[in-house]
Formats: sequence, structure tokens, C-alpha cells
Amino acid sequence: TYDSCEVHPGPNLNMIVGANGTGKSSIVCAICLGLAGKPSFIGRADKVGLFVKRGCLKGLVEIELFQPDNNLIITREIQVVNNTSTWFINRKPSTLKAVEEQITALNIQVGNLCQFLPQDKVGEFAKMSKIELLEATEKSIGPPEMYQFHCELKNFREKERELEVNILIIETQEVNVGKFNLCKEKSNSLEKMRQRIERYKQDVERYHERKRHLDLIEMLERKRPWVEYENVRQQHEEVKQSRDQAKEELKNLKEMQAPVAKKIQEIEENYKSLDTKIKDKAVEIKDTSQKCKQKQDALEKKDKQIEEINQALRMKKDEEMDRQKKIYNTRKMIEDWENELKDMVSENLQPQIDAVNKELKHLQEERANIDSDVSDLRTEKRNQEMEKKRIAGCIVELDNIMNMKEETLKGKFRDTHSALMWLRKNLDKFKKKVCEPMMLEINMKDNRHAKYVENHISSNDMRAFVFESQEDMEKFLLEMRDHRKLKVNAVCAPAESSAEAKPPRPIEELHRYGFFSYLRELFDAPHPVMSYLCFQYHVHEVPVGTEKTKNMIERVRSEEKYVVKVSAYTNQTLSSNTSLKAAQFLTISVDTDERRQLESQQQEINNVLESLDVQLTALFERQKHLERRDNELRQQKKELLERGNKRRQLESKIAVKHDSLREMEQDAINLEDESQKANMQIKEINAQKARLVIELMHLIRDCVSLNVVKADLVLQSASVAAEKNRLELEYKAANVQLRASEQRFRDLDDRKRVLMENCRELLKKARQVCKLTPEQHLPKEFQTAFQALPNSLEEIDAFLNEEKSRASCFTGLNASVVEEYCKRTQEMQQLMEELEEKKNILENYKQNISQVKEKWLSPLKNLVEQINAKFSNFFSSMQCAGEVDLHVENEEEYDKYGIRIRVKFRSSTELHELTPYHQSGGEKSVS
Repeated sequence: TYDSCEVHPGPNLNMIVGANGTGKSSIVCAICLGLAGKPSFIGRADKVGLFVKRGCLKGLVEIELFQPDNNLIITREIQVVNNTSTWFINRKPSTLKAVEEQITALNIQVGNLCQFLPQDKVGEFAKMSKIELLEATEKSIGPPEMYQFHCELKNFREKERELEVNILIIETQEVNVGKFNLCKEKSNSLEKMRQRIERYKQDVERYHERKRHLDLIEMLERKRPWVEYENVRQQHEEVKQSRDQAKEELKNLKEMQAPVAKKIQEIEENYKSLDTKIKDKAVEIKDTSQKCKQKQDALEKKDKQIEEINQALRMKKDEEMDRQKKIYNTRKMIEDWENELKDMVSENLQPQIDAVNKELKHLQEERANIDSDVSDLRTEKRNQEMEKKRIAGCIVELDNIMNMKEETLKGKFRDTHSALMWLRKNLDKFKKKVCEPMMLEINMKDNRHAKYVENHISSNDMRAFVFESQEDMEKFLLEMRDHRKLKVNAVCAPAESSAEAKPPRPIEELHRYGFFSYLRELFDAPHPVMSYLCFQYHVHEVPVGTEKTKNMIERVRSEEKYVVKVSAYTNQTLSSNTSLKAAQFLTISVDTDERRQLESQQQEINNVLESLDVQLTALFERQKHLERRDNELRQQKKELLERGNKRRQLESKIAVKHDSLREMEQDAINLEDESQKANMQIKEINAQKARLVIELMHLIRDCVSLNVVKADLVLQSASVAAEKNRLELEYKAANVQLRASEQRFRDLDDRKRVLMENCRELLKKARQVCKLTPEQHLPKEFQTAFQALPNSLEEIDAFLNEEKSRASCFTGLNASVVEEYCKRTQEMQQLMEELEEKKNILENYKQNISQVKEKWLSPLKNLVEQINAKFSNFFSSMQCAGEVDLHVENEEEYDKYGIRIRVKFRSSTELHELTPYHQSGGEKSVS
């Protein structure tokens, strides 16, 4: 606000008032920062460099404070670049610490809202608690000692509470063994401690009783391992005798088994010999059987040879019969062809063949021309289809852009998108044209200009549907808002179209100011949308400028949005400018002219393709007709050629058949000779078969005799095997008894060895319990004591458990119980002395509190009464009510004292405490 300003405050309360923007805060900030205040006290910025006027590199604050002798001049120079300050006292360089000491000496507190209240901290004043208000008041206007007395009272009261707690702890503490512990949870009194000390006498007596039981337990535990050792030693002697008996029995069983094992071995050798003979006979039988099979195979082979000879003879007979049939058929064929040759008449067919050839040549030329036309049409069709595919891709890209705009609409205005989907399905319900939301219908000619349009048109209209009929719009809104509960906007285009309205002057006249176009020329839109925008927003009258326009801001409006209004109060012209926001809805545009042109080209291509298909169909039909005529002429030519060649072919065929007939007559077969040869071969083979049968009979007899011998050997082997099995069963039974005897001997031997080890271990343990060396014998005092104790383990264990149970009844006792008794008595005496000392100190603190309270509370009450009188007087002058009082919950809780402010701004209400929430901003500022 200021380049330079000098202010002269007066004594007592200073208030800075003025309209918005006149520089009140500049003066307040200068006072705070010049008196070593922190930026946070003001609540405007966090760095001192931000308080310097914009465009300047440094700022300076100089404050002169009144003093009776010599005034104090404090200067602060603020650097913007590095955010630092330079301090001067009476125009001499100084430090922040020295300045703060001077300020404190004058009791200046710019951080105390009761002494220095910036406009932005009014709300924080209302947020101060009653306790904070009291402390701030004491610091700002109270005597210097008032706040000090308050702090002393709070400290005295805190120490008083600590002493009361310590006294309570001493009176209610519990003493544990070995150390002194404070126990707030226990409520045992000193009297109870005395009773506990009395009980220590009983504990001493119980300790000696327990010691007697423990000595008896120790002697029982010493005798027990000796009894265990004696029991195990006796078991060892018994097991040793049983083991020697088992060893003798095992020896007798082994002697009885030897003859049986020898006899089993002899039978085993005889059995193996018989088995070898049986195997040898089986080999001989197998060889003889193999020879028999070979003879049988030879006989079968001879039978096959006879069958092959008979088959060969039958084939020769069949071959001769076929030759006779072929000779007959050939002669018949020659006779028929000769008769046909006699009937044939000679004729000249060449003129007919020449005529057919001429017509075929003409057809081939025409077919070649048609093939060329078809190829050209197909090439043209492929080119058109490629162009159609390209155009379809362009249309799809434009549709994708439109889909992106719809997705933007759906993401920002879901209800509008739902209404759009309903509208597209129900357009038939409306009488006149309905346009979709403007953000979909408006297409920018250049996306860079989208921000100009969006900043000029409200966001509500940007998502509004545009109707040509008021009736249609009301029907649409009724359906959307009442029936479907959708929040949508809709507008109606003016009855008289404004889309073609002329601008007030040609744009060429504004070029010198940097304007390049009117807003309407930057986009395309359907006629109803454009008419509404011209009528409502005068887009045909709003020029758009460039950087040149911005530089001529005093004469025209620039690229920023400028609004000029006339004040309703002062009739003065007010102007404001705002930076244009980035475009959100119109950055994606669809070129409608390009889309219409692409659709027109697509329709033209479809028409061309239909025409090409018609032409191709006609050519294909002509091709089929020419192909049929070509086939007919070729067949006709073939028949003419065949008629000319048929006589020569018949003569040739007759000659060939005569040659074939002569060859077949020369290849005759003599069946009688062939039959005799076959009979001779069969006779020789039958003689060979007879010799083979004789040899086979001899082999069969040898095989039978070998099988008889083998059967006799098998019977002998079975008899020997039965005897062997019987002896083996007897041997196994005796062997089982032998193994059982061996196992019993090993078990007894193992047990003897284990018992021996146990004896050693138990003897060692018994000596260790009695603390004896391996060479020492059991002392007589132990033997005498052991005689009075039981001799069996059961009796010892029972006696031991009984003594342990009795000893366990004396819990919590040890050798230090007598010492603890003396220690507890001494501790109780110390506690009594400490308690008396704490009570004396507490009484002194209470006297100090009473004296300081009198010095602090009376002046404080007088001060609050003065504030209340003036505060109430001020509020009465405004036809309101207000009071200030000292709020006390408990007179002894000095840290809970506070100042309460209560105000009333309306006659119909009661006094209410000033809080951050109850009063309005103006009421808090007045208070």
C-alpha cells in the first residue's frame, strides 16, 4: 500500500481503523516486526521477506519509543533475497537479542493478544481459554509482581500436593524383606506393621521346628541309596544262578541236534542226485520230441508240394480255356469291323471344319476383350474398397473423439450423462429439435482457443441440453428431475434466432489492438446452440485479444478476463480481471464439416461399387455364354475330325487284331503232357512221405520209454523229499527250542550285566550321599542312625513323604528371619521420624501459600473489577450488555483460575460466554 509512511500513536489504547485496502495491516505488521515480533504473531505469512512491498528488494521499519530520559529508536532492515534482518538501536548496529532485552524491559508484549491484537488474530483471541486470558491480562496490565505471585502460588500448591501424597504414602506403605518399597495400592496402616513385627516372633519358633524335620529328611535320603544297593545286589545273585542253569540246558540241546542234522544232509545229497537224473531224462525227451516235430513238419511240407503241383496243372488248364475264348472273340471282332468298313461312304468334311475354326477364333478374341474389361473393373473395385476402408477409419477416429468427450461428461456430471442416454432413446417424444449438452455440441476450430470459450460460458450451461421448444424443455425436466431424480440443466433457444446476429463493428477495425477474432468465430455448433450463446452470452460481440492486447490494458481488455461494473452505492466504475482457467471440456473437438464430407465421400464410393458390381455381373454372364458356345464348337469340330479318321482307324484296328490272333494260335498248351509230368512228381513225393512216417514211428517209441523211466525217477524223488521234509520239521522244532534256550541265556546274561552296573552305580551314589571315598567304610554314627530308621524302600519313602509334608507347612522361613525381625523394628522407628518431619514442612508451605495468596488475589480482584466496570460501560453505550469476572472452580487450585468474558448483543437473549463458536465474527471483533 505504501512506499513510505509515518505514524504517530498516542498513549493508552491505539486503534487503527479504515476501509478495506487502505493499509491498516501494513501499519500493524510494521509495529509487530519492528518490536522483534515473529511473523506468526500476525498470522499473514511465515517469512519476514514476504512483508516487503512487491517489486522491492528490501524494506525498513523505524520505531521511536518514549522514555523519560532519552527516547529509544529501534530500526529493522529486511532483505528479501536471503530473508534476513539487520537491527539498529539508536541508529547503531545491534542484535536481535539486544532488541528483545530492551523490549522486555519496557514490558512490551506484541505476542500477547490482550496488549497487541492484529485483525487476523481476532479469532484466536476468542479461542483463548479463561486461564490463558488471566495470564495474558496479568502480563499486559498487572503489576510486575502479580504474575510472579501467581506462578509462586502454583508452584507452592504443586509442592503442597506432593508433600500430602508423600505423607499418605508413608502412612500407608508396606515393608518387604530386604528393601523399603512405597506401595500406594496397599492401605495397611503403621499399626498393621506393628502387628506384623509381632508375628515375626512366631516365625522364629516355626523356623527351628522346620530345621528338625529337614535334618530327619536328610538322614532318610542318606539311608535310601544303601537300601536300594542291597536290594539290587540280592537280585544280581539270583539272576546269576538262573543264567548258569540256562547255560547247561543249552549245551545239552546242541548235543542232541547233531545226529539229526547229519541224516538230513545225506538225504539232501540223494535228493539232488535223483533230481539231476530227472533233468537229464527231460533233456533226452525234449530232444526226441523235437525230432518228432521235425519229421511231422517234413510230412506237411511234402503235402504242400503235392498241392502246389495240382494247383499248377489247374492253372494251365484255365489258361488254355482263356486262350480259346480270346481267339473266338478276336475273330468275331475282325468280322464285325470288316462288315462296318464295307458299309462306310467316302465324303469331304474340310469346308465344315474351316467354318468351325473361323467361329472359334472370333470367340477367343471376344473372350480376351472381356477378360481385359473384368481385370480393369476388379482393379477399380479394389481401389474404391481401399478408399472406403480409409474413410471408415477416419470416421471411427472422429467417433472415438466423440466418445472421449462423452467419457469426460460421464466422469464430471454422471446425472447429465444418464439423461443423455435416455434422450437418445426417446427423441421421438419431442416435437422439435433437441441438442445434446453444449460441451458435446460445441466443436473448436482450434483447441488452443478452448479456454476463451469455456471461461466465457458458465459450467452449468456447458452441461445444459438446448431445446427449440419451451414445452419440450418442461417435459424433459419433469421426467429427469421429478421422475428420475437426476440433477440436469436445460435451456431454451430464443424464439427469434440470434445465430446470424452481426457484431457491433468488423473485426478488422480491432486488429490494431491485437484482437484477432470474435468469440463466435472460434467454434462451430448447431443452430439452436449458437442462437442461445449469441443471445445469452453475446459471443458474436466478444473479441479475443493477444499479447499485444494485454500490453495495451489501459485502452482495451486483454487476454485475461476483464469485467467492468458500476457500483450500486457510489456509481463509480469498478473493474476486475481474472486469469483464464485451463479448458476442461472443449479441448477435444470433432470437425463436423470433415465428418459430413467423409460421409458424403463414403456414400459416393458405395454408389460406384454398386455400379461396378452390376458391370461385372453382366460381363460374367457374357463369359459363361461364350464359354458354352466355345465348348459346342469344339465338340462339333471333334465329331467332324472323328468322322474323317474313322475308316483309317478301322483298317488299322483290323490289321492289329490279325497279328494278335496269329500270336494266340501259336501259344497253344499240351494238357496231356503236363498231366503226365505232374503225376510223376506226385509219385516221387509219396515215396519220400512213406520213409518219413517210418522214422517218425521209431522216434515216438523212444519218447514213450524215456517218459516211463522219468516217471519212476520222479516217484523215487517224491519219497526222498517226504522223508527229508519230515526230518526238517523235527529239526526245526528242536531248533526253535534251542533258539528259545539261547535267547533265555542271553537275556539272563544281559540282566546280570545290567544289575552289576546298577550295583556299582548305586554303591557309588550311596557313598556320594554320605560323602565317603571309595576306600572308606560306612561310619558307625551313620550305622547307628540307620538302625533307628525303616529298612524297606516303601517304608522309607512313606516316612520321607510324611516329613517333607510337615516341613512344607513351614513356608517362607529361612535363617535370616531373626535378622529381618530386628531390621523391621528399626525401619518402623525411622518412618515415624520422617512422617513428623514431612508434616512440619507441609505446615510451613500452607503458611507461605496463605501469605502469597493475600498479596496476589486482592489486587487481581480489584483489577478485574476495574476492567469489568469499563467493559460493561462500553457495552451499555452500544445498547448491549457485557461483563468480565474472575472465574474460580476451586480456590485452592491456582492453576485453574481464569478470566471469563460474557456478552449479550440482543435484548431477547441472555449473557453468553465469549467462545470461538457462539458469537459471529463481528460480535467477536467488537468484544
